[in-house]
Amino acid sequence: MIKIIITTTDYIAGKETVSTLGLVKGNTIRARHIGSDIGAGLKKLVGGEVKGYTKMINEARDEAMARMRKEATSLDADAIINVRFATSQVMSGAAEVLVYGTAIKLK
Repeated sequence: MIKIIITTTDYIAGKETVSTLGLVKGNTIRARHIGSDIGAGLKKLVGGEVKGYTKMINEARDEAMARMRKEATSLDADAIINVRFATSQVMSGAAEVLVYGTAIKLK
């Protein structure tokens, strides 16, 4: 895998940007599992972390990041700056995780 620097800042410390290649993004939509819903309902009564949902959202973030990295690689980028995450409900029981940033070429 090609190493691409990914950061939420608008520059890479100690590096000079040669060119801006454009917006890159990655997303995935995940649906809840009925077993997770039952566990979530119980956690709602007694409190605590809903580990099934935590695992699901972490996997969704990782998948979205991999897709963004792949898009940046296709542009021959060295880094992605100003990275942001967004989530939204697309239908009952399903959510989208979107990650986006600006692909750049470094000197």
